[in-house]
Amino acid sequence: MRNRLRELRAVQRWSQADLADVLGVSRQTVNAIETGRFDPSLPLAFKIAHVFDEPIETIFLPDPETGSEP
Repeated sequence: MRNRLRELRAVQRWSQADLADVLGVSRQTVNAIETGRFDPSLPLAFKIAHVFDEPIETIFLPDPETGSEP
């Protein structure tokens, strides 16, 4: 699954640590989500969507290479 987390974070001028603090997770978790090494739990995905005031499906996108769905 691809995501727009890095892009959305950059618009806010937040570091990974800043976003991690807002979400209540580690900076490493934010990095792992951004790089696609970790898919967030559904509650965390909802929290991310709420923080950026966007629907989940506009943040987390299917990966065309693997055909995975959001």
